[in-house]
Amino acid sequence: MIKRALRLAVVPVLIALIVTPVRFFLELAGIPEVFIFLIGLLWLTLGVAIYWGIKLSTEKDPYLLLLLALAIFSPLSRIPVFVLWWITKTWELGTHYDIFDNWSQALIGQLFYGSLIQIIPGFLLGALTLAIMRRRRHLKAVQ
Repeated sequence: MIKRALRLAVVPVLIALIVTPVRFFLELAGIPEVFIFLIGLLWLTLGVAIYWGIKLSTEKDPYLLLLLALAIFSPLSRIPVFVLWWITKTWELGTHYDIFDNWSQALIGQLFYGSLIQIIPGFLLGALTLAIMRRRRHLKAVQ
């Protein structure tokens, strides 16, 4: 099951490795936050959770697999955010990434709390999608 969750998480992690620097550079370019807000890890997580909810609806233990995949994806996707915090702090770039004052705050804030911010709503939305998909399948089977 862990291997399956790892395979599910690979592509979203790679997308996160692209999305995070893109958002960073758009912010440095002075693009207003209202336009770059949608380019972020939470939105990526929600989209991925819906996709996984649809894709995993035929699996044996879909809810556990969804949770495992999110638990793998979320901390890995936060690593670039932590690196960008360090870059922003070191060169005083003034982006939204520099909200923490030191390494321990950034580690806890970005890798632990930030992961929970992704895992909890991602799991809720993915579980809702799973429930809807499984219900639809059940109704089709009954007809």
